[in-house]
Amino acid sequence: MSSLPYLTEDWRSEAERKLKAELSPEKLDRATTSLVHLHTDCPGGGSKYLLFRLQDGALTELTLGAGEPPEAEFQISGPYETFAKIARAELEAPNAILTGKLKLRGNMLKALKLAAIADRVNKVLAGIPSAF
Repeated sequence: MSSLPYLTEDWRSEAERKLKAELSPEKLDRATTSLVHLHTDCPGGGSKYLLFRLQDGALTELTLGAGEPPEAEFQISGPYETFAKIARAELEAPNAILTGKLKLRGNMLKALKLAAIADRVNKVLAGIPSAF
């Protein structure tokens, strides 16, 4: 597979396919939650978001959009380049949050419980050949 431009509809479709194929409800701890990744300072200007919704461990929605993101239980925001480093497996999301490169909004106690799930999702996304 050739590289897909990051944060395009083709990339989102491949991300959804891979997440559904590789992460069973058990691997996602049968979690029910929603999360927005808000990428700021995107190439060409503006911001883009990815909205993930899980119901009983199944990915029910993966939406890509521009501008103001929809409401979600959690929001992780930061520069496009920081998310690109995570997508290239050059940086781990928890480290980015702890060092202030990304900001997390939501219930911190629940976020800690869901950290392993987020790590699994990020590892799958890092497996997508992407052009940044």
